[in-house]
Amino acid sequence: MSDHGWGSRPRPQDTGGAPPERPADGPLPYEGVWRFTTQAVDASVPQARRAVRELLGRQGVPAPDDLVHGLLVIVSELVTNAVKHAAVISPMLAVEVAVGPEWVRVSVEDEHPYKPTALEATSGQTGGRGLLLVREITAEAGGVCDVTSTASGGKVIWAALPLKPETATSPPTGPSAPLPRGAPRPGPS
Repeated sequence: MSDHGWGSRPRPQDTGGAPPERPADGPLPYEGVWRFTTQAVDASVPQARRAVRELLGRQGVPAPDDLVHGLLVIVSELVTNAVKHAAVISPMLAVEVAVGPEWVRVSVEDEHPYKPTALEATSGQTGGRGLLLVREITAEAGGVCDVTSTASGGKVIWAALPLKPETATSPPTGPSAPLPRGAPRPGPS
């Protein structure tokens, strides 16, 4: 797994659970965008989940446990989908985590042109509902998810969740919509 963009950034000091105040001249210590690439193989699913969990902890992102759990399920589902459905055309995929003062966004990018849709739950079907799960976790958290095309013809599937649901501004509604302060938009590689 390549760790492009994972550099070591300073961690916020312990503030007793309250997020640190924004420095007048820059972002909060936990804000930033981190991107890594990995092979489109089954072993990348737990590796990506672990990398995202460790990043959130290392950066001191003030995310409640249920939000972190939801993000990790989303990462697992998106990487699994890329491995299962895009690996033939896209042997590598990129995972990006973007953290602002009010939002955290995870995305998975591959070079396959097909833009999947969430399947509805039906009795007797045991698979194929990963994007439905992503959509439900995102909606329950008060966030938004979408699929966007890349300039190279691939796609980015992303989900943005509010760090503080009770105080967050409205979620972004699409790739071209204005985003709340600190909710970086995923971009093509």
